[in-house]
Amino acid sequence: MSLDKELLDILACPQCQGDLTLTPEEDGLVCEACKVKYPIRDGVPVMLADEAEPVAD
Repeated sequence: MSLDKELLDILACPQCQGDLTLTPEEDGLVCEACKVKYPIRDGVPVMLADEAEPVAD
């Protein structure tokens, strides 16, 4: 299930308020500034800093 484009446009990183990009697998949203990925579970983005996973450079 893909995220709605309008939803993706309004979501921002809860830590820095930066832009988020959808992963190619569509399993998370990545903040390049913070170098973290927020998971998407059952089609719902989990936008909690405690749930963020670090991403490699």
